[in-house]
Amino acid sequence: MAELLETMMNVSVKTPEEIVKYSMPEDDVNGNSAHSAVETVRPRWGPNHRGAQELAQLYSKGKRVQEMLSVVLCIACMSVNIVYLFIHFESRRWVQVAISAVCGVLTADFMSGLVHWGADTWGSVDLPVVGKHFIRPFREHHIDPTSITRHDFVETNGDSFMLCLPASAWIAYTFLTAEYARVQALYPWFAFLTLLGVFVAMTNQIHKWSHTYSKLPSVVETLQRWHVILPRRHHRIHHVAPHETYFCITTGWLNYPLERIGFWGKLETVIEHYTGMKPRDDDFKWAQKRD
Repeated sequence: MAELLETMMNVSVKTPEEIVKYSMPEDDVNGNSAHSAVETVRPRWGPNHRGAQELAQLYSKGKRVQEMLSVVLCIACMSVNIVYLFIHFESRRWVQVAISAVCGVLTADFMSGLVHWGADTWGSVDLPVVGKHFIRPFREHHIDPTSITRHDFVETNGDSFMLCLPASAWIAYTFLTAEYARVQALYPWFAFLTLLGVFVAMTNQIHKWSHTYSKLPSVVETLQRWHVILPRRHHRIHHVAPHETYFCITTGWLNYPLERIGFWGKLETVIEHYTGMKPRDDDFKWAQKRD
């Protein structure tokens, strides 16, 4: 059953030859940046790529502080929310909670794709504030995909937790201050937003696991095998240059349907038409910094 599910969910829009030729072989940790002898001198990918080294050096103390605060505050708010969801839970709400969980997973997967596509495709590391702090990690990740496996929990997940913080803080404040009747009226939305927040907050950790080829907990490998979370083989398709497909990284469930309808490509065509901006122009620039 697991093998059948994996086959169905891992429908590839890239050929095996394209995957081997145009993406970094991450599973070989002792030589994962080179396909040939030439690439040992001018690597296309990996920690020895000059562009990847430059981008890694842009990680600042201020960014670290922002990530730490985001993680601590968001975990605090989510903890309050989960406790109060249990306190206010009634047996008649089982169906609502189940629907909230499914909708939360699907929404998180789509949002992960939208953010991932936006940061991969548009903008520049040179943009004030946003470039260095939020676009930089996406540029680094394409030319050194395994860098994420060397990041600790805070660096991996700080920005994801930051995205969840405003809604989580509002829900916690409402739980702590609102009357019982108002909490009950808002309960379905609180369940959806809290579960959505959990999935969004864990998205980059799930993403990190999809790049980890050793010492993964058995439960994570099982969830990947059953495609409950993003599998390694599935996400490898996104890392085939020029990184123009399979952007959803929470579960990856929406990748193939969105690709079939040409969703991302059509958005790019519209934006390029009205703005003149070229998709992945900055991403390509950094990939060329090999010398």
